Amino acid sequence: MSQRPDDPPGLLDELPGEVMMWVLIISELLVFGAGLVAFMAMRLTDPAGFAEAQAHLHRAGAALNTVVLVTSGLLAAWAVHAAEAGREARKRALLAGAMALGVVFLVIKGMEYADKASQGIGIETNTFFTFYYLLTGFHAAHVVAGVVLLGLVAVLRDPRATETGAAFWHMVDLVWVLLFPVIYLIR
Repeated sequence: MSQRPDDPPGLLDELPGEVMMWVLIISELLVFGAGLVAFMAMRLTDPAGFAEAQAHLHRAGAALNTVVLVTSGLLAAWAVHAAEAGREARKRALLAGAMALGVVFLVIKGMEYADKASQGIGIETNTFFTFYYLLTGFHAAHVVAGVVLLGLVAVLRDPRATETGAAFWHMVDLVWVLLFPVIYLIR
């Protein structure tokens, strides 16, 4: 059904980016939410074991990664404004910065994984680390996808494409902002 010119915009018309990206974002948030609920439920069954395992994590590195991703999200938001203003060079520079920070996130996370491996800690070590690797690994895969997506929209001259890429990147940020306290801080 087409919209008449005098009709007020509908809810879907107000969403930034593309509707199908929002379907993906909502479905991914539901998957991560289910994983976090399962993690917290399992924590209730073994609070001492989870606390002991959690002591092996690098809170400072995870906090730094939080700052890195939130900053990259800010750059992506600024890129949307630059795209809307027709400032393509600025948009590309801001998206390149967001992508670079995404890579920094992955390097820091990779260093943490390497440290766990050197301690003999793997996905089968205990329930805590099974969830830790599944949740943070799935998130890292989304960071990789987000970096690629930002690279693709950087070369497109359509502001709506930039909005769509930034929306995905903000979902990646949001998921980390939820993972960080639940996995690293809450005891």
